Amino acid sequence: MLTTSSCVGGLREDIRYLVNHQSCEANEHVERYSKISGLGLEGYHRAICQELALPFGEAAVMGTAANMIYAAHETLSFDELRVDAIVTAGVEGNASCAGDPARWIETPSGWNKLAPVAGTINTIVMVNQQLKPEAQVRALITATEGKTAALLELGISSRYSQDLATGTGTDQVCLAAPVVEGRYAYASASPHTKLGEMLGLSVRVATRRALQWQNGLEASLTRSLVHALRRFGFSETTFIEAMRVRLGEPLIHLLEKNRNAVLYEPQVAAAAYAFTAVWDRLRFGVLPASAGRDVLRQQAALVAASLSARTEAWHRFWQQLDVNMDQPLEVIYDALALGWTAKWESKD
Repeated sequence: MLTTSSCVGGLREDIRYLVNHQSCEANEHVERYSKISGLGLEGYHRAICQELALPFGEAAVMGTAANMIYAAHETLSFDELRVDAIVTAGVEGNASCAGDPARWIETPSGWNKLAPVAGTINTIVMVNQQLKPEAQVRALITATEGKTAALLELGISSRYSQDLATGTGTDQVCLAAPVVEGRYAYASASPHTKLGEMLGLSVRVATRRALQWQNGLEASLTRSLVHALRRFGFSETTFIEAMRVRLGEPLIHLLEKNRNAVLYEPQVAAAAYAFTAVWDRLRFGVLPASAGRDVLRQQAALVAASLSARTEAWHRFWQQLDVNMDQPLEVIYDALALGWTAKWESKD
């Protein structure tokens, strides 16, 4: 067993039980959160083991606010190999990217800040064949990459930076494989091996399905402008507020009554994703900063042309738009206002 479980964590051979426990509800369950925090990590572990009549030292316990009914179980088999991935997942509250600014710090005297969180991806992976210790570590890496691949596939935004999320700050994992004297032990779980492929794919699919149930993150619903631009500060509220200062009556009234026609329009969402992709390349230094204003302006003009359904007017929109590199999102609001206005202009 290789696990992040707080009281029996690490690489062990004495674990017999894997527990994924719904400790509280996801949002503002203050009483339960206070009770668990008061117990501390060991007290919480002991309480769950007592509740389930399990030996304290033989159970790896993970806690989450995710609903256990939404656990996704994915099984893959090939010849004598079998991999089972069981995942619960939630990302609305604390999805993060590796390297984001931290909000917790551990010191010799304990944690000096405990922040309520509402998102965790807990993963149980079981392999039916014996693994060498080095293969267990590689399997943990491969499973983690599978989880991250699911988040990137769904375009999950970090809640702490402008990056796409690679996990949450409270993710946990249990990886189990049998220990049998004399049985062949696999030496690698690299993605180049069949075992690695099965590990990565099973966790990726199970994570995606768990997020579909827990957070409603069905792939086609992530086509929205909010999903595409959220990590840069875009929301339905900021969108409507920005349109109110850019549109007059009756266009703003029409927009408020038909906002989903903008927020979920596939071609507009595609243009918004293109805008964020270019913005990322500028942030990471792939494209020179000197090109930023021009390349973002081009993508913003595409947003306006897509919303208006007047692709022939792209150059006109481009001429009307300008980019403030200190606030690049403002050009998206300008483009949406231009596109919505042009959509209702007479074509005579």
